[in-house]
Amino acid sequence: MEAFLTSNSVQFEHHDLATDRDALEYLRAKGITTAPVTIVDDEVIIGYYPKKLISSLKLNVKVDLGANVDWLATKYDIVLSAAIRAVRQLSDTQLGKEVTWRPQTLGQHMLHVLSFPALALRSAEHGSMSLEDMRASTEALEWMATVEAICRYGEQVRSEVASFLTSRNTDAFERVVNSHYGGEVTVLDLMTIILRHSTHHLKQAYHFMENNLGVSLKDPATDADLEGIATPTELF
Repeated sequence: MEAFLTSNSVQFEHHDLATDRDALEYLRAKGITTAPVTIVDDEVIIGYYPKKLISSLKLNVKVDLGANVDWLATKYDIVLSAAIRAVRQLSDTQLGKEVTWRPQTLGQHMLHVLSFPALALRSAEHGSMSLEDMRASTEALEWMATVEAICRYGEQVRSEVASFLTSRNTDAFERVVNSHYGGEVTVLDLMTIILRHSTHHLKQAYHFMENNLGVSLKDPATDADLEGIATPTELF
């Protein structure tokens, strides 16, 4: 976890809450349990919320929303299409194999990759992507255990994401929602966060398919395809 703490002069300090006990206690004393967080004088801004940050910090910057939407639409199509292609290379039996890094099957893992973008865009309607939202989605998809069912669902999500990102619905894009990922964020920022999340999990699936199932990947997403999508350096 990371926090951004400010003094009255709006001079940033950057803290790793895993090792900085003073920063952790400072946030706890203020009743703050979510990071990242920015504190400007007495104003607390939870999450990555560019509009509020720009205003509060009096920054002379402008966010090019349209350019980001176009880039997101392209990258989401690449990642979701690649996830569907990966599933199509598997058998129903292989989908039932448990992955090595968490207690779930490969099929459940791929549903995780595909369902989180759908949850992110639906936050534009109901205002959140909470742990409860995620649990409800996982339970609703539990019955999907075959290649055909997962791929059909994936194509549905790919279509929904494309329609949303090409809608030019700036009111929906700019709606601020409460998310388990990022705190208070706009829907478009949440879509960006979840793109990184799904891309990271797709890379994990590729590793498992090759190294644990002996699958020779056909037409996987390349480094060039995924260029610009920030993911953790550690795969697991």
